[in-house]
Amino acid sequence: MSLSTSKKTARKISASEAAGLVKPGDWLDFGVSLSQPDVFDIALAARKNELHSVNIRSGLTLRPRALLEADPERAHFHWFSWHFSAYDRKKGDAGLANYIPSNLGEIPDYYRRFIDPPDIVVLKTCPIDENGFFNFGVTNLWNRTLVERANTVIVEVTEGMPYIYGTDNGVHISEVDYIIEGDHSPATELPSLPPSDVDRAVAQLIAAEVDDGACLQIGIGAMPNTVCSLLLDSGVKNLGVHTEMLTDGIIDLYKAGIVTGAAKQIDPGKVVCTFALGTQPMYDTISRNPDIQCCPIELTNLPHVIMANDRLTAINNTTQMDLQGQAASESDGHRHISGSGGQSQFVRSAYASKGGKSFVCMSSTYERNGVRKSRIMPNLTLGNVVTTLRSDMMYVVTEYGIVNLKGKSIPERAKAMISIAHPDFREDLERQARKHGLIPKGFF
Repeated sequence: MSLSTSKKTARKISASEAAGLVKPGDWLDFGVSLSQPDVFDIALAARKNELHSVNIRSGLTLRPRALLEADPERAHFHWFSWHFSAYDRKKGDAGLANYIPSNLGEIPDYYRRFIDPPDIVVLKTCPIDENGFFNFGVTNLWNRTLVERANTVIVEVTEGMPYIYGTDNGVHISEVDYIIEGDHSPATELPSLPPSDVDRAVAQLIAAEVDDGACLQIGIGAMPNTVCSLLLDSGVKNLGVHTEMLTDGIIDLYKAGIVTGAAKQIDPGKVVCTFALGTQPMYDTISRNPDIQCCPIELTNLPHVIMANDRLTAINNTTQMDLQGQAASESDGHRHISGSGGQSQFVRSAYASKGGKSFVCMSSTYERNGVRKSRIMPNLTLGNVVTTLRSDMMYVVTEYGIVNLKGKSIPERAKAMISIAHPDFREDLERQARKHGLIPKGFF
């Protein structure tokens, strides 16, 4: 594990003392997901009347944040997120949180090249180990870069964090300024949602395309996770995993002996991720498991690295696509709902991988205010953000079929997209496509 050149003398202090280090105008980093501190958050919220213009970067918030709940007028704290969770989205809707556009794999470089050193970084970690390291647990991401760049490094130690092996997955005591005691509560769980009939139909189409020896990347959501469930009985074998987020579905494949990693070119035999979210049984399985590697996001998400794995098979969700193949996966008009994540990076990597495949999936329709609407549209909703470009799109999947857009002209793409739309909307989609010249006269 690499260490920064400066040597520090770590000192144990209370959460209140740690919060007392924060000054008006400071930039703080809380890390992402299970790395976000809890007792420090409560202590900082208690100081709100002494502070203003305190800026916090974070992402995928899994628990309510005390400082946001204590500041409903945004008079003291400003919350910025690299990827919205349901909680971040709620706070964004209320005007209390803002999104930071990014390709997740590039974020360490943002901190090195474009972002001023954070005044304070506070990360939840495992207690110190026998080698003097505070293990980052199930969330590596860009934590090493935060440690190396921050002016002040604070760790909030908790016995509830699973200990995970991996490259640079921890901070040495010589790099830490202050240590505070956490509440030792169990790691927050994110149970998988029960799949719908549509989820199963989409997943069945994708599972049939997964080859022996494929290397899986599974995105967040019910559809990708359902693919894992179907692969348990598909007869496919010797799968590898090189993914952004480790899920219960992947671990089920590992426990069944279907994920072996024997055919991987990078980290053969290892399940590689940059963070994990799931249930306690999953955390128990991966804790101190030498087959599981939690690595910096530069090693899991940058295309020139991950394309080296043959048969990379990327499976990701989207919320809306147009007839040309653009995918809007993170917004609903001007309302931000999630994040770019690593979707476009994995889509490109899968194409560049020898024998690789990229699948972007969605249900054909959704319902709003009792009205059913098509997810496939002639044009994206006004204000919608394009996550994956039409030129990068390979396989698109709904419950009505699977189409490959690579090498297809605009008319061919429009016809292909219409063919997997819900039947109730196909006639109107074709009429709109012809009206706007996407499908020319004489093209059937």
